[in-house]
Amino acid sequence: MYPSNNLIESVYPREECGVFAIYGHEDASRVTFFGLFALQHRGQESAGIVSSDGCQVYEHKGMGLASGVFREPNLQKLPGQLAIGHVRYSTTGSSNISNAQPFLVHFGEEYYALAHNGNILNAQKLRQELEDSGSIFQSTMDSEVIIHLMAHHLKKGLEESLTASLARVEGAYCLVMITRDKIIAARDPRGFRPLAVGKLNGSWVVASETCAFDLVGAEYVRDVEPGEIIIIDAKGLKSLKPFPKIKTCHCIFELIYFARPDSQIFGQNVYLCRKRLGHELAREYRPDVEIVMPFPDSGNYAALGYAEESGITFEMGMIRNHYVGRTFIQPTQPMRDFGVRVKLNPVKPLLENKKVLIVEDSIIRGTTSRNRVQSLRKIGIREIHMAVSCPPTVYPCPYGIDFSSKGELIASVKENEKAIAEFIGLDSLHYLTLDGMIRATGLGRDNFCLACYTGKYPIVPPEKIDKFCMELK
Repeated sequence: MYPSNNLIESVYPREECGVFAIYGHEDASRVTFFGLFALQHRGQESAGIVSSDGCQVYEHKGMGLASGVFREPNLQKLPGQLAIGHVRYSTTGSSNISNAQPFLVHFGEEYYALAHNGNILNAQKLRQELEDSGSIFQSTMDSEVIIHLMAHHLKKGLEESLTASLARVEGAYCLVMITRDKIIAARDPRGFRPLAVGKLNGSWVVASETCAFDLVGAEYVRDVEPGEIIIIDAKGLKSLKPFPKIKTCHCIFELIYFARPDSQIFGQNVYLCRKRLGHELAREYRPDVEIVMPFPDSGNYAALGYAEESGITFEMGMIRNHYVGRTFIQPTQPMRDFGVRVKLNPVKPLLENKKVLIVEDSIIRGTTSRNRVQSLRKIGIREIHMAVSCPPTVYPCPYGIDFSSKGELIASVKENEKAIAEFIGLDSLHYLTLDGMIRATGLGRDNFCLACYTGKYPIVPPEKIDKFCMELK
């Protein structure tokens, strides 16, 4: 988690990680750096790259943003035509350098490095079994479990080892791995998180989102299929599909909030999907207002869609400071609202004495929305209404999102929309219906994990069944 002295501690949901890999490029580590730069929104705690020249494996990782971790001297010490990279936000394991990825080990005659996005639900159980059989763990990451599982099966060969190891893993995962001469990518059988394959002038590329392909000049080829394992080496790309097909459970929050708007995930363009969410909102809820506005940047695209459908004027009523870092000099007591103003500042002449509708993509804990609405009230806005482009988030997520208990979610502790509106300080509040949200995706309900809205979990972690059952009562 972010340090406690961070003045602007986000209370939005946070994604856990982004992964990138490339095979067959003379400047693989540099391409990987740019890929991580494009995926920085998926994790800002640490960044790392492991490369290979076919004989030796090299690594560099550190805490902070990719742009701070990697400088020219670092990249020059990462030679080779193969590389994988990782940006991290911790959902399992504390925030320190020992948990930064990729995670590199030397076993037998080979090097193995792994970068992982997701959350392994049975990691603690597997870890205990492995420790009981003699495994020694170097970190608290759930990702390390996969490496130790592989070590137990490597005598059967790499493919058998990968299949046997991932067959034991339960949860949401997308991962990339590197050996001296191979790149490996894998996605969990339910396909919770996105993972795509591309080509760059004959080189193979893998990334959490297609926006990384755009930055490095790669062409999107296809998604890694749910349950698929891909091995890339001098012979080309080999696809393994060792697991039986099961119901797809794409995380719908990827489309609503997590993914970059210029990415293509789950067969959908994220920008256009978010605009369609705004269209659906406008069909369901039309208060008497003069201006539609987002809290940038989260609600921008749904707000555009709402304005397009309703014909109400769209304005950027709050201006975002793009140069806000993660830590600040602590303000004095008279500057209590500094934490709100430093990031977003309202355009007073535009908004005063107006009736406005704010479009948000989600409300998780409600405290940030409350602080922002209070700052708007001070400039003399006549009415403030809010529309949210997804249903109320009522249930915790065990699949890699950082709200893990029901008590953190305002929609689970307030009895209805009116009570939430009163807490935030709104004149009215409307959440998009589940049906409206599904229509906007262009896909069927059966394609998504909707557990945070419905409480119907595709997989319940074995060690948390009792806790979940108590929370869901």
